Amino acid sequence: MTASTDSAPPTRRGRLIVLLPLVLFLALAALFLFRLGAGDPSKLPSVLIGRPVPDTPLPPVAGLVRNGTPVPGIANADFKGAVSLVNVWASWCVPCHDEAPLLMKLADDKRIRIIGINYKDQPENARRFIGRYGNPFAAVGADTSGRASIDWGVYGVPETFVIGRDGRIAYKLVGPISAENLETVLKPQLEKALAATP
Repeated sequence: MTASTDSAPPTRRGRLIVLLPLVLFLALAALFLFRLGAGDPSKLPSVLIGRPVPDTPLPPVAGLVRNGTPVPGIANADFKGAVSLVNVWASWCVPCHDEAPLLMKLADDKRIRIIGINYKDQPENARRFIGRYGNPFAAVGADTSGRASIDWGVYGVPETFVIGRDGRIAYKLVGPISAENLETVLKPQLEKALAATP
């Protein structure tokens, strides 16, 4: 009689082949978890830093007024000669509600011009949002398709850009403006842009 090969104990090589997919899965899962927790998402690099603002003229948000005057849309000429803060926002964006009072605070500084890009929003919702929190914006462009925001390199709303007097992007803040990053990051970046000569 001969022993059946089916009942023979598995070889070491056979066990390794069975365990290989599990080991690979665990290694990939560990890598993804490590990368997920690594770094600050607000410090994502932007290839647009130092470059002119994208050529993305936008129409105004229909019916939006400030001090009884219609708020204009955005033209590239708006970025020449003054330091600007461009905020990409939407009424449906929860963090945008949190940062709105901080934008109103920034609007008190008459050395800077605050410009809004209203991202994939309905005009009535945008007007309601501004009616609730106040209007810090000298101009607001309606980016109903989201195409202009893509040209600006926006990952998601809210995002904020500091534009120098030369019309070039000086800094990009990914995520909402907070009381902390307003004082430690955004205001110093604005002061740096204000001090720079065009």
